[in-house]
Amino acid sequence: MAKLTVQFGDRINDNLEEIAKRKGITKSEVIRRALAMYMYVDDETKEGNKLTITSAEDDKVLKEIVNL
Repeated sequence: MAKLTVQFGDRINDNLEEIAKRKGITKSEVIRRALAMYMYVDDETKEGNKLTITSAEDDKVLKEIVNL
């Protein structure tokens, strides 16, 4: 496994710590999952698909995520 050293500002580090604590995972795992999700979304949008946030109640599109 490759080792990578990165620097984040306080705000990003705080966000990483919050997500890691909430999910019970490491900050490294948060980054791995975020990258996997980004790669998936990038592949799908290259195919012409859209990323949307829909209502749990009626599947109404609330937001479309663009320019990732």
